Amino acid sequence: MFERFSRGYYVGRLSIEPTPEEGAGALIQRTTHERLNEQLYAAGEGIERTDLPLVMKLETSHFTVHGDGGVPRDTLWVPESLLDETRIETPPTFREVFLAKADRAAQLLRLTGQAV
Repeated sequence: MFERFSRGYYVGRLSIEPTPEEGAGALIQRTTHERLNEQLYAAGEGIERTDLPLVMKLETSHFTVHGDGGVPRDTLWVPESLLDETRIETPPTFREVFLAKADRAAQLLRLTGQAV
């Protein structure tokens, strides 16, 4: 799904769709979220959380992504407000999405005042 892109990011293609529930944040399939969290953000030492937010970038916007069991596979649900900031005019559409590596994600979360 995602492959190395640079020192700070992985890149993948996902179907971008508006989040169906008003006020919900960006979401991907729960099992995908947990797997990516474990592979990219876990240190491999004992029991670790796999529910931490992933940090993704779509075009120029960075945002946190959580897991939800209702999201279809290979799909990223994005709030309308975030879609309005992109050049996506007719979702659903497949687009490149960047997934921040652990150190880059921690840096971005610190900058926005969110927990690491």
